[in-house]
Amino acid sequence: MADLEVQEKDGKIYCPLKKAWHISTPEERVRQYYIAILANKYGYSLKQMEQELKVNNSKRGQGKARADIVIWKNEQDKKDKKAAFIVVECKAENVKVRVEDYYQGFNYASWAHADFFVTTNEKETKYFNVDPAYLPQKLDEVVAIPTAKDVDDAARIEQIKNQTKLFTRDEFTKTLRACHNIIRNNDKLSPEAAFDEISKLLFMKIRFERDNKGMKVFTKQEYLDAAQNHEKNVRPGLKGTDLYALSYMQFLFRTTKEFFKDDRLFDDKDEINIRENSFIQILEKLETFNLSDTQDDVKGIAFEEFLGTTFRGELGQFFTPRTIVDFMTEILDPQEGEVICDPTCGSGGFLIKAFEYVREKIEADIRSKKDSLRLSIEGNDYDALPEDKQVKISHSIDKMQAALNTELDTGIEGSRMYQLSRNCIYGTDANPRMARTSKMNMIMHGDGHGGVHHHDGLLNVNGIFEERFDVILTNPPFGQNVDRGQLISEADKFTDEEMKKKYKKKYGAAYDEALKQVDDHIGESLLSLYDFGNTSTLTEVLFMERCLRLLKKGGRMGMVLPEGVLNNKNLQTVREYFEGKAKIILICSIPQDVFIAAGATVKPSLVFMRRFTNDEESEYANCKSEALAEVTALHQAEIDKLEATIAKADALTESLKDDLKKAKTKLKQAKKDKKNTTSVETEITTIKKEQADNRLNKKTAEKELKELYKQIDEETKPVVKKKFDYDIPIAKIDDAGITTTGAASEGNQLPQLVDEYSDYRIQNNLWPVLNNEIIYAMNTDGKYCRYIGSQEVVLNEQ
Repeated sequence: MADLEVQEKDGKIYCPLKKAWHISTPEERVRQYYIAILANKYGYSLKQMEQELKVNNSKRGQGKARADIVIWKNEQDKKDKKAAFIVVECKAENVKVRVEDYYQGFNYASWAHADFFVTTNEKETKYFNVDPAYLPQKLDEVVAIPTAKDVDDAARIEQIKNQTKLFTRDEFTKTLRACHNIIRNNDKLSPEAAFDEISKLLFMKIRFERDNKGMKVFTKQEYLDAAQNHEKNVRPGLKGTDLYALSYMQFLFRTTKEFFKDDRLFDDKDEINIRENSFIQILEKLETFNLSDTQDDVKGIAFEEFLGTTFRGELGQFFTPRTIVDFMTEILDPQEGEVICDPTCGSGGFLIKAFEYVREKIEADIRSKKDSLRLSIEGNDYDALPEDKQVKISHSIDKMQAALNTELDTGIEGSRMYQLSRNCIYGTDANPRMARTSKMNMIMHGDGHGGVHHHDGLLNVNGIFEERFDVILTNPPFGQNVDRGQLISEADKFTDEEMKKKYKKKYGAAYDEALKQVDDHIGESLLSLYDFGNTSTLTEVLFMERCLRLLKKGGRMGMVLPEGVLNNKNLQTVREYFEGKAKIILICSIPQDVFIAAGATVKPSLVFMRRFTNDEESEYANCKSEALAEVTALHQAEIDKLEATIAKADALTESLKDDLKKAKTKLKQAKKDKKNTTSVETEITTIKKEQADNRLNKKTAEKELKELYKQIDEETKPVVKKKFDYDIPIAKIDDAGITTTGAASEGNQLPQLVDEYSDYRIQNNLWPVLNNEIIYAMNTDGKYCRYIGSQEVVLNEQ
């Protein structure tokens, strides 16, 4: 049977299911091209399809039920008006596929008891299994729909329904591991070097598929065809340049480095370090996955799982388990507009979770706003309106949805997701591989990588400097020491003048101050920058201080810390330091099992703090002053007595000094007059003994006074705590969702603790919740705008 061809002429397009020519609107073109795909690729007959079906029994608030294309299992089912098999809703190419926007088709699929629902805008298509166990039916995204040959194969249909995002994620993870093994076996590279090569290839694939807008997958054949074209048509024109000598594989990587140059993923000298045969084998393994089309939560989590097994199992690196990352993020509940940092970000687990957590809030808000606006646009009598008015309203809804969807595009400057990805997520790691991995991990999860740097987390860089952050989440290195001989060097200075101008414009005068942390201390010890530098070189202590400094007043942080920080006698001064600068808002003890799989031996605790606000700083200072006065008053008599002794000794010192001077003059005169000097010498000896006794008395009194003040200081501490009293929630978790082998456990208690703590902190107002209510409405120019208070921002229209 010949392929179905789409026919267009004179601004019209032929609709074979209607046997008529229709005006070639963007939506009609998408519909007719997808009908051709259903016929040519999937084998469905036009006799088992129908175009543009409606039903008017949809409930108010759900929207009208309408289908662009309906496919039955066979022609007879269609004639007998049996349940549909597949329902398709189409949108114009510029309308991004977000399932909530395809409400009319979903309503029809639910009403018609269809097995599958498809959303398409020609360049992007998503497939869903309509789960009949739920009312209204629930959509589970799957990787494909059945072909016409599959419709009566119950086992095959069930298999397709089970090929969900989770299935895709697992398959992608397995594929990445297989790719890793190809390099290990073929090229004999170390685990970390093999990982680096996979990373390069993945970003070559991402670049190719982004360039082709997801319409082409970077396959083995695509590569071989392109290589042949390069040899024939491109290489001859490169004579005389350094590109001429490059193999096509290296040439392609060079273009990838250029594509990602602003992200600083690769060094200028980086190249592909595996055989072309290995490269092609890996391409073949990956060609079932389109990384431009695959959802962020699929490829992101798969990449993260691959990272975890590769690094933990083979490289000995330390990763924070996902259950802990999720728990800590949910406890601190970062909000849209808050600036978030991890100064020891590793592979980016905390940054990714924070990014996703806030993104979900933004997406939920946009969905809610679109639903409200859709109901407003439809009005109360939508179902009773004539067809032409319903179509006009549908177009108005499409326009509204397209405008609001721009808020979710990280590439559109000024959008809510642009702000989140470009201005709210920051991290740094001293290990270059980890910093690069974190960037890659974040790109896989959907962006937010621009604020991640390869840099010592104890030093300022880009937007990571004092009093910048609302939220900090981190798992700093434990039990390591910063060498007292480690100096701040010229290499630590940021010298890119163009970037400095950019950062100065972005962060203002605070950025100039931030640079001074390094620029004004070249040649000095790194430890000298920190209050604890003189008393402790432990990394966990220094990073606790660093995080506190990075927080804004009132900012909050969650840290994974060794339990010794909380109960080790030697670290008492550390605890007191932080008690005077921050409130402890939660301590959570977790089983050591959680980190055993990662190779850790120290029992950890999760410690959450909130830096004092200005008012709390004043209140604490007042409490401390009052407590000191009260305790001092109890010892005032002792103080007065000792101070009197010291004052008396000082007076006696001066008197004896004069006496000695006079005696020495008398001795000199007696010697001159050749008189007996015995009595004068005895007098001098007596005075000197009195001086020695006086010095000893003074020294003893000063020592006693010093000890008394120490005693007062110790006695003051509990009084301060009593005056500056607040509850510190402490939780003990027996099951944190992970076993000693790293596998998931069944009795994870952390989600329950999140729920309980959320209620507690709201009731006790532990920190203010941002309340920037966002309203969307059309302005007088017919443009959709975002309103926050009196501020108006016109949305980009797709």
